[in-house]
Amino acid sequence: MTRAELVEQIRLKKSFLCIGLDPDLDKMPNAVMNAEDPIFEFNKAIIDATHDLCVAYKPNTAFYEAKGLSGMQSLVKTIDYLNENYPNHFTIADAKRGDIGNTSRMYAKAFLTEWAFDSITVAPYMGSDSVSPFLTEGPGKWAIVLALTSNHGASDFQKKSTGNQLLFEEVLNTSSSWGTPENMMFVVGATQADALREVRALVPDHFLLVPGVGAQGGSLEEVAENGCNDDVGLLVNSSRGILYASNGADFAEKAREEAKKLALSMAKYC
Repeated sequence: MTRAELVEQIRLKKSFLCIGLDPDLDKMPNAVMNAEDPIFEFNKAIIDATHDLCVAYKPNTAFYEAKGLSGMQSLVKTIDYLNENYPNHFTIADAKRGDIGNTSRMYAKAFLTEWAFDSITVAPYMGSDSVSPFLTEGPGKWAIVLALTSNHGASDFQKKSTGNQLLFEEVLNTSSSWGTPENMMFVVGATQADALREVRALVPDHFLLVPGVGAQGGSLEEVAENGCNDDVGLLVNSSRGILYASNGADFAEKAREEAKKLALSMAKYC
């Protein structure tokens, strides 16, 4: 999906909602547990119930890798289902890869070509040669670079001074030159809303993937007011707050209700 296509979907749906597909068997409803592939059946039900309310889906690959081969098969079935049935959605492999160039090239081929995700989250710690392979898989393929995250340990490194700036600022300034707003986004946690205005000043045209709204306590209003640009420029992710709104047979219906609340709150910014 190109940038223009993504912006078009945001305008059309009046939503910049991204739904994280993080299936946890300990939290999933009994209604799907007897299925041949509970993870896929859960994902399919969530997607069918919410596709008109969001513009992106983000499977976190750890939830699939933890189940071994069967989990990875569920992941592939999920992305295939999205690409075949809802191709106007931006897909994100939340895999946080990043290694020496040759290894990153294999990760890029796996997620962006073989499994046909639109994008993948990337850790920039090893520098440009670890990120650049994710930027060469063709038009409409994206690297989403970790910049300022929402976890408790984010300040251990990301807000350390490197002299004239903080480390996350240096990451933004340096890595933004490796790609363009057409093939690179940045991850900025919703709980870092106070820094979003500064982030936006450093990368005015790039899309930002913003996790942490909902269960992690981030404020959608603060994120939108500090992070929007002329194209909206945001993908705000919610996972647990939508997926596990109910653990009963009505789980998909309740997930839709939660997704709709967020989408309606986003409309005024679109």
